[in-house]
Amino acid sequence: LSRALPFTGRPPPSWAMKVALRAALILTPGIVCQKIGTLKDERHPGFAIQQCTNSHGCTTQQKSVVIDANWRWTHEAGQSTNCFSGNHWDPKLCPDPTTCSQNCVIEGANEEYMQTYGVKASGSSLELGFVTKAQYGTNVGSRTYLLEQDDAYKVFKLKNREFTFDVDVSHLPCGLNGALYFVKMDPDGGMSKYSGNEAGARFGTGYCDAQCPHDLKFINGEPNLLGWNPSPTDPNSGFGKYGSCCSEMDIWEANSISTAYTAHACSVKEQTRCSGTSCGDNPNHRFDGVCDKNGCDFQTYRLGNTTFFGPDASFALDSSKPMSVVTQFVTADGTDTGQLTEIRRFYKQGGKTIETPTIPVGGKGSFDSLTKGYCEAEVAAFKDHTNFLAKGGFESMDAAMSDGMVLVMSLWDDHEADMLWLDSTYPSHGSVPGAKRGSCDKASGDPKVVEKQHADAFVKFSNIRFGEIGSTTAGGAPTPPPPPSPTPSDCPGGSLAACISACPSNPQSVYTACVTECGARCQHALVSPRIVTTEHWCESRAWGWCGAGDCCPAGFSCTRRSKLAQCTPTPALLEAFAHSMPSKAAIEAFIANGTTIFARFGLPMFTQATDASLTPPVVKVAMPTSAIVNKAAFN
Repeated sequence: LSRALPFTGRPPPSWAMKVALRAALILTPGIVCQKIGTLKDERHPGFAIQQCTNSHGCTTQQKSVVIDANWRWTHEAGQSTNCFSGNHWDPKLCPDPTTCSQNCVIEGANEEYMQTYGVKASGSSLELGFVTKAQYGTNVGSRTYLLEQDDAYKVFKLKNREFTFDVDVSHLPCGLNGALYFVKMDPDGGMSKYSGNEAGARFGTGYCDAQCPHDLKFINGEPNLLGWNPSPTDPNSGFGKYGSCCSEMDIWEANSISTAYTAHACSVKEQTRCSGTSCGDNPNHRFDGVCDKNGCDFQTYRLGNTTFFGPDASFALDSSKPMSVVTQFVTADGTDTGQLTEIRRFYKQGGKTIETPTIPVGGKGSFDSLTKGYCEAEVAAFKDHTNFLAKGGFESMDAAMSDGMVLVMSLWDDHEADMLWLDSTYPSHGSVPGAKRGSCDKASGDPKVVEKQHADAFVKFSNIRFGEIGSTTAGGAPTPPPPPSPTPSDCPGGSLAACISACPSNPQSVYTACVTECGARCQHALVSPRIVTTEHWCESRAWGWCGAGDCCPAGFSCTRRSKLAQCTPTPALLEAFAHSMPSKAAIEAFIANGTTIFARFGLPMFTQATDASLTPPVVKVAMPTSAIVNKAAFN
């Protein structure tokens, strides 16, 4: 279904004032190009994401977002005359693609992101507004892409990885779709592939998806005006001869009523311009194109579980409140190069983990994730001609994810099917299995009504994290549950102090060996561990939390247990401590803050000596005198 709802209003006065001061662009006759304007500098809104590992936690990356070229002002080069106005191409400026390319440019944006397009970025949060009224027109929805840098999209390779984000859909009624998904766009927006594309990712070009959309104003760097038909229902859109196709992974399509995640396979391996039957156009050739338009979807309401997702606390997942969405891309052998075999999903809300429910599908078994077996069971149960498997299935998704896919975040309404396929009954007269997709009325979703009654709707995406499976859900440094009570075989006495106190004092060799063993077996029982979220984060003290292996004080090293990391004594330090024959008070001081009365170095040799000024005795080391410490604390 089409996701493009372009803004085509005239420019603000500041642009018009600059027209007379700028020279007209020099254009080469006969070349079909997608050129950029010079009346407005492009300024991408900043947007922070995090990359995570199980060993080092999450690190922040400063990125930015760009709006799709379809929403941009398309005007005569060096002038303020629109080349595309409403849902029409200007017949004088754009009688054919070549002339249109010579005459027209797409313009940059700065404050227009918020003031015209309703795109508000702040820190790690991106809010997309639905209807934004500007001085020269009204904008409906938006489609944005995550940038790696100003002229390149961020490419995600998610096999054997997980992708997590927070989302708020509480202000999205029936008929709207706040979507987050991946498509197999070119990282540079098609600049290197198509010589006519001079705008590239910096201006949001190169879009494609599994619906092979025809409403794109430019495809492959050329105006898509051949056979252009203005939409009969959308005053800002229309349909050209060509479409733009590629594989698509819908991580999240939702409003406050329904949600789904869907894999769409394509027989083509990259962004491909289509025409005719290869586009798979409705109504007669939907399943004849290069892409699977229905997709293999996991939609709990459609599958028969009507109490999982909804807008109040009676549902397992309450859409009236923000939630975290975690999607895992599992490979057959658990490696980055293994074959993609499963796409799993769970949620976090209110401090709880909420698993996708296991649902029986068509007598073929019960499922809680996307797998080949699930996709086979779904199409057998719904008999809706979905051809995900025929178009390549998981092999197609595997190829796309191996190459890398671009992240899209959008908000849109639906002029073709009123979003009934997401949140109501579709087809509206349908009574077959799978037709009921949500509780919205069959008459809901009319864009004219939704845009008028819910102009203030919005979706908010935030806190995007991606990385190794299991690495993105720590959520900072929360207070973890207390560690399990140690057993006698785990830590004798239940604590390091109790264990050491129980060690026999004679002979010395037995005592030293006992203390060393206590240190090895009881470190986990010292204090509650902490989840480390930044690899450079460290308290740099005895028993402190460590994110880097070399940040602990002398005599201590960073010990890791899964996501936990703590500065614990080295074997040499424990051996030296044992040789000091510590008193109960000395043991307690050592455990509390690392206090010792001996040198904090590697201690291969020891000689026992008594200093009348110290109790207990000082342990002297076969080292220079300067290495001996009378009394020191690690903090």
